[in-house]
Amino acid sequence: MNLVGHLRCFVIVAEELHFGHAAERLGMAQPPLSQRIQRLERELGVRLFDRSSRRVELTAPGRLLLDEARDILTRVERIYSVAERARRGEVGTVRAGVPSDLGGTIVAALIAAFRDRRPDLRLDLRETGTAEQVRALADGALDAGVVRHPCDSRDLELGPMLAQPLGVLLPTEANLAADARPATEVHLAAEVHLADLRGFGLVVPPREDAPGAHDDLLATCRRHGYAPTAIHEARHPQFALGLVLAGTAVALVPRTDDSAGVTWRPLVGEPLSWRTSCVWRRARDPEHARAIADFAAVVTAVLRTEAGMAPLDGVPARRVVPRPSSGFLA
Repeated sequence: MNLVGHLRCFVIVAEELHFGHAAERLGMAQPPLSQRIQRLERELGVRLFDRSSRRVELTAPGRLLLDEARDILTRVERIYSVAERARRGEVGTVRAGVPSDLGGTIVAALIAAFRDRRPDLRLDLRETGTAEQVRALADGALDAGVVRHPCDSRDLELGPMLAQPLGVLLPTEANLAADARPATEVHLAAEVHLADLRGFGLVVPPREDAPGAHDDLLATCRRHGYAPTAIHEARHPQFALGLVLAGTAVALVPRTDDSAGVTWRPLVGEPLSWRTSCVWRRARDPEHARAIADFAAVVTAVLRTEAGMAPLDGVPARRVVPRPSSGFLA
């Protein structure tokens, strides 16, 4: 007897409590389904269902065995999943997504730190945005990710929430709040109000990469009196820098050194920050779970030491978190 197949039929009937509906879900006719349940009952030596012309109900032994059957089916699925990963050569590998603007030095530090912690494992990093990481985690194409919040992190485990304040990168000779101060005074201010950026466009990463973080940033700008004249999407840091150097746009990025033609200034009150965390799906295999836990620990440590991110005190790890450092830091 195909025990796994018969248990799958048992679970579906138990969920539907209707042989016709269960047969539809299983893609089979009702008589063969009834025969499978009867054979399983004979094999186990107990009745699993009480049947009548009006309804189907689980017996006491049926209720007792239902959770066990589900557990067996889950374990069987895990066996197939591990076998598939082995076939693709992914056993002993942690597949993780990172944002495209995390910064070269941070990516290098992450790889080095994970190699030191788990020299027995290979780290397969993939450059991808938050939204795509969430989809890949759900599909099993990734084991873990580094995402910006808010994002849809239902069914995902979250590492500590880290925050990184944003300031403004602007043309050195920019005229902030031109109606209130002369152009020669602009870049002398130690801090900048978001409202001072009126009249400028804004350079941001593509919305499709992290829709929640993108929308949060624009909403905060509007609340503080800054409605960008135009929104420019730039995935590559050098393209974003070029737009700022052109003189008509600014970028909201973590602290970075001034360079020719551009100046970074903090924002009054730190109204904006990237919120970032490591995310992953819970692994049933203990060894794989330990590998993911080690990766999450490394991510948190590297983001704190290399990107200057800090824990959000008093804020529990929810389904919304910070964003990694901007490529302007690279």
